[in-house]
Amino acid sequence: MKEQNKIPTGKVQRAAKLFSTGAKMGGNYVKYIAKSMTGDENAREQLNEDNANDIYDSLSELKGSALKVAQIMSMDKNMLPSAMQEKFALAQYSAPPLSYPLVVKTFRQYFGKSPDEIFDTFTKSAVNAASIGQVHKATLDGQTFAVKVQYPGVADSVQSDLKMVKPIAMKILGMKESEVKQYFEEVESKLMEETDYELELRQSIEMAEASKGLEGFVFPKYYPEFSSKRILTMDWLEGLHLKEFLKTEPDMQLRNQIGQHLWNLYDFQVNQLRAIHADPHPGNFIIQKNGTIGLIDFGCIKRIPEDFYRKYFQLINSSVVNDNKKLKELFFDLEFIFRDEPKEVQDLFFDVFKTSMELLIRPFMSDTFDFSDPTYFDELYAMGESLKSRKDIRKNGAARGSRHILYINRTYFGLFALLNELGATIQTKTSFTFE
Repeated sequence: MKEQNKIPTGKVQRAAKLFSTGAKMGGNYVKYIAKSMTGDENAREQLNEDNANDIYDSLSELKGSALKVAQIMSMDKNMLPSAMQEKFALAQYSAPPLSYPLVVKTFRQYFGKSPDEIFDTFTKSAVNAASIGQVHKATLDGQTFAVKVQYPGVADSVQSDLKMVKPIAMKILGMKESEVKQYFEEVESKLMEETDYELELRQSIEMAEASKGLEGFVFPKYYPEFSSKRILTMDWLEGLHLKEFLKTEPDMQLRNQIGQHLWNLYDFQVNQLRAIHADPHPGNFIIQKNGTIGLIDFGCIKRIPEDFYRKYFQLINSSVVNDNKKLKELFFDLEFIFRDEPKEVQDLFFDVFKTSMELLIRPFMSDTFDFSDPTYFDELYAMGESLKSRKDIRKNGAARGSRHILYINRTYFGLFALLNELGATIQTKTSFTFE
């Protein structure tokens, strides 16, 4: 894979890159019109593929939060055409890497030494490269390490990147700036945290220690002496990413076992730790031969406020879900509906959220759930398409709900997608206790 020798870091440079990509997309659309007029049945598919390539190439060069947004969108099959889903998914661990001289520059900035002066061996080419940083393999005194090096300028560009992305997102979602403000603040906060490797080091040690008793998981040891604000060093874990693991055609028993362990991990973190690994894309998990799961990235941790936890997870309590009076009060508390808006608007959003929640919590409402069943995911995607097209919802303010819901829902959608890829049937019991 071709390496990058530099990253555009200035606001003007990054904006110009996005502008040039928009121009390319305009050209692609002109070609699409010409082809469709000649009756080319593949014109739309080709347009999506051309746009996917141009957008991904641009975001890959920018890296940072711009590429992170692509990674997040690739996890939502309801948001993008399939060509873009497949291309953007590369941002999880197969983005174009930075050249070695830039890695050396980062090491000298934080340690005063090059990687070769610290380790016995250090791969000059990245082993994996994602949206915010890339991983190199190193050895010292017979021990093997994974060394994550952040791309230069990523932390400084988060705010300006999101300012550029916000108008596009508002247009796609059909929302006003006032409606998306708190959600963008939440995203910005989490992206800033992900660029702070000193914070990730502390979170990684904390979460690994708290979760070490969970069956089916292994967590790397972290090394503060070889880490800094932009470099993070941990044990190297052998294994395969999920897609590579599935290509080995593991039997159904092993798939179910891995799926059960993943479910148990998130149930434990939500209900016992009140803190979750909120970036459950396949690139953050390493599957070992015996099915043990290595969790290798704790950069995005969502802390769940106790008051929000007690309210939100009442939504999987059948005695609440089946009682409209109790459910409406809960929707008020969670900011799905508001007491000062007209009754007809309250009724509209009560029906919308009740229908949506009944679908979203379905896996929790039975002893076991088959995540290989395509009908459930078809219903999820159909619901998303329906909600996006409803003018009555957009007219009355489509963005609703506490800001904490954003990363909680993202986590569960990501978990469901992992379980769907595994084709796993699991026990979906939860340790949440209702009071």
